[in-house]
Amino acid sequence: MREPIHILEQQRLMLQADLDRKKTQAERNRLGQFATPPDLAEDIVRYAANFLRNVRKIHFLDPAVGTGSFYSALRRVFDKAYVAEALGFEIDPYYGIPAADLWKDAGLAVKVADFTHAIPSPRYNLVICNPPYVRHHHLENGEKCRLQSQTQQTSGMKISGLAGLYCHFIGMADAWMTDGGVAGWLVPSEFMDVNYGRAVKQYLLDRVTLLRIYRFDPNDVQFADALVSSAIVWFRKSPPPRNHEVTFDFGGTIFEPKLSRAVAASVLAHEPKWTRFPASGTRTRTATPILADFFRIKRGIATGGNAYFILSEDEIRARGLPMEAFRPILPSPRYLAEDEVTADNYGVPKIDRRLYLLDTKLPENEIRFRFPALYAYIQGGKARGLHERYLCQHRSLWYSQENRPPAPIVCTYLGRGDTRSGRPFRFILNNSRATVANVYLAMYPTSVLARAIARDPRLIRRVWQVLNEITPERLLGEGRVYGGGLHKLEPKELANVPVPKLAELLPHDERPTKQAELFGICEEGRRSR
Repeated sequence: MREPIHILEQQRLMLQADLDRKKTQAERNRLGQFATPPDLAEDIVRYAANFLRNVRKIHFLDPAVGTGSFYSALRRVFDKAYVAEALGFEIDPYYGIPAADLWKDAGLAVKVADFTHAIPSPRYNLVICNPPYVRHHHLENGEKCRLQSQTQQTSGMKISGLAGLYCHFIGMADAWMTDGGVAGWLVPSEFMDVNYGRAVKQYLLDRVTLLRIYRFDPNDVQFADALVSSAIVWFRKSPPPRNHEVTFDFGGTIFEPKLSRAVAASVLAHEPKWTRFPASGTRTRTATPILADFFRIKRGIATGGNAYFILSEDEIRARGLPMEAFRPILPSPRYLAEDEVTADNYGVPKIDRRLYLLDTKLPENEIRFRFPALYAYIQGGKARGLHERYLCQHRSLWYSQENRPPAPIVCTYLGRGDTRSGRPFRFILNNSRATVANVYLAMYPTSVLARAIARDPRLIRRVWQVLNEITPERLLGEGRVYGGGLHKLEPKELANVPVPKLAELLPHDERPTKQAELFGICEEGRRSR
C-alpha cells in the first residue's frame, strides 16, 4: 500500500509551527534556523528533476534537514521506489528528535548531530539544502579555524573568516557527493558580490560545473524572519566543460523567471559582482573614469552609541554641557527634506533637527577640572558600561571619535529601489561643517578635484549635479541587496561607479587617462566586505 506522504506532510507542518512557536526568534537566529516554505521546497525539488534524467536511483542528502521539508517534497515529487536512501543532519535536538520520530518509518534517517563533524560517505547523488544562515561573528574563533581548515581539506575552498556558516556547508558537502552528483543550495545571494564569496565562486567555476543560479526578487522575501535576499545555486560534481555557460535567472518563479541570461564562465571569472546578471550584459574594463578618480570615500563615524554621543542643542543646554566639546553632525537622511544642506555663519546646518556629536580629546582629569557637568556626563556613560563596548574600548579616549572631517558631498549608505523619487541613494551637498554618522558615505575630493575646486569654488555644485545624474541602475549594479529590497553601498562599491561626465568638468591636462586603482578607501570599508 502506498505511504500517505500527504498526511506526513500535514503532520510535519503542524510540528514545525508548534516548535517554532515555542522557540524565540533570537534562539533561532543564533543557529540560523529559517524553515523552507513547503511550496518553495517542492518547486526546488521539481526543478532538480531536470538534472536527474539519467539517474537510476536517488541517494539524497540534506545537511541541515530541520523537520524534513526537502525530503517531504522529494517524496511528493518522486515515487518512493525511486529514492534508494535519504539522510539528514540536524544539529538541534529540539527539531531533530521530533523529525527523526516523524520520518523513522518513511525512508528518511535523521541524525541529530553537527554535519560539520560527521565523517563523509561520498555516495550521495542529490544534495538539496537550506544551510544555517549563521553570520561569522556568531562563530567562536576556535570553531571558525576548524571550519576553515576542514572546508579547505574537503573542497579546496580557502574561506575567509568573514564568511557565514553556509559557505562551509557547501564546501564540506563536496566530500559526501558522488562524481556526477547534483547539488541545489538555497543560500543568501550576498556571496555573489562580497569579498568573502570569492572562494565560493572560484569553487563553483573551477571544481564543479555550475549549472544555474536563480535569484529571487529581493522584494519577495522568502523568509519573513531573515532579512536576506536568496538564491538557488545548482551545480554538478564534475569538471566544467570548455566554453561552459551558466544560466542566470531572476524574479518571477523558478520555472518562469522574469529575466534569464546565459553567461560564459570565462566572463564570470573576471566579474566581481555576479548579481549584475541577468539584468546586465557583460562588461569589460575600460578607461572610463570612476568615482575613485575624484573622491576618497569613507564610511561615516560609528560612535558606539548614538543615543549617548549625539545630542540636540536643547539636551546640551539642559545638561549644562560645554558646546566646545561637541561638533555638528547631520541627522539621519529621513530628517533631511532637501538634498542640499545650508549653514549659518558658524557652519551649523540650517535644519530643524540640529544635532551635535560629543567629541573631545581632553583627558578625564582635565575635563573634571574645567567642565564638571561634562565630567559627570562621562561618568554616567561609564556607569552604563558604554566604555566597555567594542568601539569605545579600542579608542585611546573611549569618548573621543574617529577623525571624520566635514565632507562637501555625502551619499546615503542604505536605500530602496522602489522609492517615490526612483532614486535609491541620495547625494547631498553639504555646505556646513557637520560630520556624518555611518548611515552616510563621506566623499572627499582627491587632489586633482580639490585643486580645481580651489580655483573655482562653484565647481563643487556642478560635480554634485553630475552625481545626481548617475542612473539608479548604475548605482544598484555596484551595490548589494538584502531581503525586502534594501540596497547597500560600501565605500569601495561607490568608488567603482563610472562617471565619465566628471572628467569633462576638469581641464584636459588634468583629466584621468585610465581607470584608477581604488585608492584611499578606508579600512572599515574593506573589512565590511
